Amino acid sequence: MSAVSHSVELSIVVPAYNEEHRLAPTLARLSAHLATQSLSWEIVVVDDGSRDATCAVVEAAMARMPGLRLVRQSPNRGKGAAVRLGMRAARGRIRVMCDADGSMPPDELPRLLAPILAGTAAIAIGSRYAAGARSAVPQPWYRVAWSRLANRVIQRSLVPGVRDTQCGFKAFTAAAADALFGVARIDGWAFDLEILALARRAGLAIAEVGVAWSDDRRSRVNPVKDLWKVVREALTIRRNLRRGVYRVLPAGA
Repeated sequence: MSAVSHSVELSIVVPAYNEEHRLAPTLARLSAHLATQSLSWEIVVVDDGSRDATCAVVEAAMARMPGLRLVRQSPNRGKGAAVRLGMRAARGRIRVMCDADGSMPPDELPRLLAPILAGTAAIAIGSRYAAGARSAVPQPWYRVAWSRLANRVIQRSLVPGVRDTQCGFKAFTAAAADALFGVARIDGWAFDLEILALARRAGLAIAEVGVAWSDDRRSRVNPVKDLWKVVREALTIRRNLRRGVYRVLPAGA
């Protein structure tokens, strides 16, 4: 690992689209937690063509948080495209994706990072269904049904054995992030599935870690419309895999 490409030990990538209200508290909690840790760090917010004051919120926070960076993507392309841009712009030896709504408490980071720091996995994914998972604010029934149905469809077709593919709390070694996000194509909600399917194809070890989480009732997920988006994108991923659309992942990913 070169000192240039990995100038910090930990990067937190936060995709944001019209998040002027939820983003500032999330950044404050993240930076406060990271300041207590021994790892050097950065927070990379990727603005996905927001039409509100999201960028202004980040720029104001940068004056108080030296480790905060803003990357802009315009026009709006989707969460997958934003995370992909952030992961490739990140400089960390370990790179974590984290949602702007703050549904995952920052003090869950040590649990998530443990398998990577121990050298037992290249990817660690937060799970709302694995052993040790717990919720301070439970999801409404329709979101639970949405999540479980989406995961059931996905498990059978792309990543069997992973119980929670859609939790927005995932960590990657720099090598895994560079390899996977360098070939990924899905811009929408199902980008997680594509990344995990590619990781399986590359033979990368994936650890699923039960985490504490708190449901945000302001979620923009539409249980019907977004489920079909995920299913449609999952079918596209499966077709791409069968047709060899993705170039060969680099050795040692």
